[in-house]
Amino acid sequence: MQIRNEIKFILNNRDITLDAFEAEQTLLDFLRLDQQLIGTKEGCAEGDCGACTVLVGRLVNGGLKYEIVNACIRFLASLDGCHVVTIEYLSGSNGDLHPVQKAMVECHASQCGFCTPGFVMSLYS
Repeated sequence: MQIRNEIKFILNNRDITLDAFEAEQTLLDFLRLDQQLIGTKEGCAEGDCGACTVLVGRLVNGGLKYEIVNACIRFLASLDGCHVVTIEYLSGSNGDLHPVQKAMVECHASQCGFCTPGFVMSLYS
């Protein structure tokens, strides 16, 4: 096993390499503060409410296995070799809504809208 001083992962469709970050930095803080991806929200900061839900894919048996995770309690360092998918990734490059997002709109499924990105990511998974 080779020891590295960096982590590498894919954020939506971009390769990310980080060699300077705080050990306790969360994925949510990285997304919102460093990447300006503000669709993922902080509701409770305890992993209970789901407003910060994202998908994380990890290599398992030669393929990617995705699971929903709470970005507010997932440490950034744990993402080495992963694919992170946020709400911003779901819309098409031309701004078209993903079918899950479209269904949420058409069925009036949003409440205040703050938690909606987390709901959409859970449904998408």
